[in-house]
Parts: sequence; structure tokens; C-alpha cells
Amino acid sequence: MKILYLSHYFPPEIGAPAARVSELSRHWVTEGHEVTVLTGFPNHPTGVVPQAYRRGLRRLIMHDALDGINVVRTWLLPFPNRKAYERMLNYSSFCLSSAITGLFVSRPDILIATSPQLLVGLSGWFLARCKRAPFIFEVRDLWPESLAAVGMGNSQSLLHRVLGKIAGFLYRNCDHIVVVTAAFKEHLINKWQVPPEKISIVENGVETELFAAGERSASLRAELAAEGKFVVGYIGTIGLAHGLETVLEAANELRSSHPSVLFLIVGEGAAKERVLHLAAARKLSNIHFVGEQPRSEIPAYIRACDVCLVLLKKTDVFKTVIPTKMLEFMSCERAVIVGVDGEARSIVEAAGAGIFIEPESAQDLTAAVRRLRENTSLSDDMGRNGRQYILRHLSREETARKYEKVLETVLQNSKKRPLQS
Repeated sequence: MKILYLSHYFPPEIGAPAARVSELSRHWVTEGHEVTVLTGFPNHPTGVVPQAYRRGLRRLIMHDALDGINVVRTWLLPFPNRKAYERMLNYSSFCLSSAITGLFVSRPDILIATSPQLLVGLSGWFLARCKRAPFIFEVRDLWPESLAAVGMGNSQSLLHRVLGKIAGFLYRNCDHIVVVTAAFKEHLINKWQVPPEKISIVENGVETELFAAGERSASLRAELAAEGKFVVGYIGTIGLAHGLETVLEAANELRSSHPSVLFLIVGEGAAKERVLHLAAARKLSNIHFVGEQPRSEIPAYIRACDVCLVLLKKTDVFKTVIPTKMLEFMSCERAVIVGVDGEARSIVEAAGAGIFIEPESAQDLTAAVRRLRENTSLSDDMGRNGRQYILRHLSREETARKYEKVLETVLQNSKKRPLQS
């Protein structure tokens, strides 16, 4: 198959969206498929385009290759992931630019456009119709529902209504939808009346060789001034959706009663400046902040921790998600404290891989850290359980194979009937 994959995010950007696209594409190339990824110039989350890509940005387009994947980078407005209007300019510029640049990419057998963000779906729909290729809309976040979950307006706001119209249009006019959880599928059926047969579930997966079990890194722990400490790590986006104020409250509570506990926060995001300010105001010396790291270094930081945190704000929409970082922590054989109810909680409890806490509950977080600090054999057992669960169910190789079967089915069905218009 010739696959065209539209994604706002792609390496060297880190994070789950970029990793999913690059890793799935690499597996498909290994299986003999021709994959082209149409993406933007890397700038997330800082808004700064790396020096190596600035000449290409000035020329508006750049061709690249990664592990056999054809990469076409198209112009966008780079902005830091902070203010809503900056994100919308970033999103809409890529939507327009990718729709134009994509016209000059060779005709694919099948086209995938992935959220986040939602506007990628519009350029994907446009290009699929121009090229007469079946269009798969990959839903990794529920839009516009996720906006209200992070406090950006409500169901009556103009932005919410506009994005709702776009989402509904895409659900109706794509040829197939791929979601990452069963809860997403149920939501699309119940709220948007999408026919069940139009939706396939392909879960997020983990590159289990990269995110492998291993000993705690003594050298990295020394570099982090964490020798002799019980390290509780939050590694990922420091965003509005994550409610890291809960970590600050727990750190404040534990610094006297459990001075050996050190919280490690690794990453960047829209809320980082505020979190740094609050930590400094409280003089929380038991929190260590580290900036964004290359994806290749993330497993070492996970293995430097004793326990890892998976946190989101308390809202119904987050009951439908399975954070990729949680699966990576489990793959690295680290126990998780999961402050996300619903799908994520179910996996952790089924695997015996960690402790569920009420989202945004500093009291629960404090109690969970104390429990694991005082029973390290329990956290080690949970880590081993998590690794075994990932190997059995959620390796990236397995999810890529499952997705490949979906693509083949959609392509075969498209040959039997006219494409939707």
C-alpha cells in the first residue's frame, strides 16, 4: 500500500502524537508499504524551530527521510504552546499549508489524518477527495469535548460550537474512523450517531525494546542529586490538563514527614511557568525540574525513578483516555500512581501495575507515595506486572499489525463502493 499520513506532530518533536505516527509508519515500512508523512516544521512545545530546519521553513517546504519513511514538511506559524489564540494560528496555518502542499504529493492508496489537532482532519478530507483515496480519520482526542475539560470555554462558547461542527462533519464524511479506546468508540456512537461498523479500535502501543526494563541509573540519579532518594517522577507534557498543582501540594506535605522522597518533573508545556513559580513561592526543595529531553533519553529518566505519575484533571472526558506515558512507564517496569479514572485505571488495576488515586487529590497522592516508599518490594512487583502486561497486549509491533489489517479492509471496501463525497 501507498499510505499518506497527515500529522501536525512528528520527530524530532517528542510526545505521544509524534511517537505514534513515526513508530507505526516505521513498522509499516518494514512490512513493505510505502509511507509518506505530511507534517509541519518541528516547533512544539516551545515555538522554536531547530536551526537545522530553519532554512527549509524559509523555503516553505522540506523533504526528509526517517527510517525509510518519506517525510514532507510544510510551512506553519510556529508558536509556543501557551495561549489559545497562538495555538489556533499554529493549527490553522498547518491546515491550510498541508492542504496545498499535499496536492503535489503522489496519489496514495489510502490517506490517514490524525488528531490532535482537529483541523488536520479538514486538510486530510480535502486531499482524500482530490486524490480519490479512502480517508481514515484517526481520533486520539475528543474534540471539542477536550476543550471544556481543560477550562477553555463550555459547550455554549463560539469556539466549542465551531469545532463541534467541524468534528461532526469529519465523522460523517470520512470513510472510516480509528480510535484509541473503547470509550472513544462508545462516545462517537452515542453522541455523534456514528455507525459502529465505521469505527475500529487500535490502542496506543509501546516500543518495548526502547522502553525496556532495567536497573535504576546510578549516574543519572547522581546527576539529579537523587542518590539515596525515593524518586517519584512526572515525565511528560506540563499542560493545563494535568493539574500538577496536586504534586506541589503532596511535595509540601511530604517534605517534613518523608525527606527521602524527591519529586522529579521532566518536560515542557503551557503550565510549566506557573508550576515553577508556585514551587519557588513555597520553597519546595524536594522537587527537581528538568527541561524537555530527546525521546531516546526518556527511558533513562523513567528508569531513574522508583515510581511514576500519570495525572489528569477530574473530568468525565478523561475517563475515556489511556495516556501513552502510562504504558511507557509500565514497559520500563516502573509502578505507576494513576490519577486518571476510567480506561487508564482499568488497565492499571487489571495488570496489577500500580495504585489508582482520585484525580486532583493531593491527599490520595501523598498516601500512595507513602505506601510505596514504605514497601519498595510492592512497587517492584507492580513494575514487573506492568511490563508483562505491555508485552502481552500493547507492544507497538502488535498494534501496528492490527492497524495494518484495518487499512487493508478499508481499502478493499473502498474498491467495492464509491468513496463518500
